[in-house]
Amino acid sequence: MALNLIKLCVGAESVEDLQDWVDRRMRMHGEQVHTTRMVPKRGDEIIGEGSLYWVIKGTILCRQRILGIRPFTDSEGIGRCDLILEPLIVRVQPRRRGPFQGWRYFDAKDAPPDLDAGPTKGMPPELAKELADLGLL
Repeated sequence: MALNLIKLCVGAESVEDLQDWVDRRMRMHGEQVHTTRMVPKRGDEIIGEGSLYWVIKGTILCRQRILGIRPFTDSEGIGRCDLILEPLIVRVQPRRRGPFQGWRYFDAKDAPPDLDAGPTKGMPPELAKELADLGLL
């Protein structure tokens, strides 16, 4: 069973905002990376099968598969880590999530299913989010 990460998507108002950012990054740099301060110590359990689940405005809405983890030291001597992400964003069944800092490990058993599976299959993303906000999903 894959191990995932979960992180707040600061600055994005929607999945479409995140997709626009990913598209710009791909045009400029040819890869999708997200830089974070800490290196996941359980990286071998994440790479290839795990995903980064994004919390947008208090709700888990989507994920990106994690292709690699690249630690580095920045110009100020601070250790950082690039998470190399698949540029494809997969919408998931919306789930409310309270605030937290940084990223957290996110077990596959706790992760919401993809939007095209389970009770939300074929449902418009906006309706699924509204039902999740009401506590009906």
